[in-house]
Amino acid sequence: MNIKSLLLGSAAALAVVSGAHAADAIVAAEPEPLEYVRICDAYGKGYFYIPGTETCLQIGGKVRTEAQWGDAYGGHGTAGDWQDGTLWHTRAELNVNTATDTEYGPLKTATIIRWDWQEGQSTGTNLLHANISLGGFLVGKDDSQYNQFVGYAGDVINDDVVYDGPYELNQLTYLYDAGNGFTAVASIEDTNSHPTNASGDFAYDGAWQVNEQNHYAPNGVLGLGYKAGAWGIKVVGGYDSIAEEGAIKARIDADFGVFSAFLMGGWNTDGSKLNQYAGSNLDESACTDAEGNVHGADCGWGDWAVWGGVGVPMGEKLKWNLQLAYTDTKIFAATSNIKWKPVGDLLIEPEVSYTNWDSVNKDQVAGILRFERSF
Repeated sequence: MNIKSLLLGSAAALAVVSGAHAADAIVAAEPEPLEYVRICDAYGKGYFYIPGTETCLQIGGKVRTEAQWGDAYGGHGTAGDWQDGTLWHTRAELNVNTATDTEYGPLKTATIIRWDWQEGQSTGTNLLHANISLGGFLVGKDDSQYNQFVGYAGDVINDDVVYDGPYELNQLTYLYDAGNGFTAVASIEDTNSHPTNASGDFAYDGAWQVNEQNHYAPNGVLGLGYKAGAWGIKVVGGYDSIAEEGAIKARIDADFGVFSAFLMGGWNTDGSKLNQYAGSNLDESACTDAEGNVHGADCGWGDWAVWGGVGVPMGEKLKWNLQLAYTDTKIFAATSNIKWKPVGDLLIEPEVSYTNWDSVNKDQVAGILRFERSF
């Protein structure tokens, strides 16, 4: 065998071996492209697209802790020492909202869950709101439209010492916005007819009625509003199907930039009775005379109630608020606070309230110091 033949044979053998190794070689897979979170700015601040979907998600909440001295609602103790009491309350809140564009407008959900703790009590969990909305319709749990449509009674913590309507109930609601300042609402609302204590008293918000578990007729709310420039006016009425009575509220708002103000009045269809729309948030002891007699109707409006308030911004970080309220039953409530945001979304809010119940010759001073971080 000559050298030329040997070299050719070696080359052929190497080619065969190299081909065999090439067939067994591991080929790295191409990396899959990453899907980054996309911002969804069509529905407001904080929304982003859920990866792989066209649904936008917003997650937020707050942590709050506050100390309270006394009670503007007349609780904290027996009729003899009802004005005494101090508590420290802490709350965590989680908000989860979604929105998806459809041919009928945005399909939205809103969910708020709260966890509360205060001294002497275990942690309580509350599904505060959970509802679905589409094309002006809303179904699920939310605050009554009797409150939401006209607005709450001032930018203070103790805004409902004089009762302004129910909260947290199931409803089927239609909200109409004409786009030219005119708005309207129609709502069918749950009566919340269930007992809240062992005796079955105080069956539902504000009305102090005996339990009506076998009652099936809902409550109803209707409202109209108009806003032009700095001025707005709204009227809303609610009918309580258990008490077979109701109430009407009318409100005027004005925003002049350097300050805002509102005036709201309410009329009860029967001033001798409480109902869910002209009821009472007060403790029994606030309406108990020296002989121990409870004056239930005197804890409510009577025939009418009125609220008013102002808010004065003092720079970007500070605002002063005042709310005053008075009823036909001679309940007077005054609340004032300072809202201070020293950094970001941190709120520090001291508040002082004074309540006088002329019918039982009692009064009360109360204070709150709140710290709240929202996100």
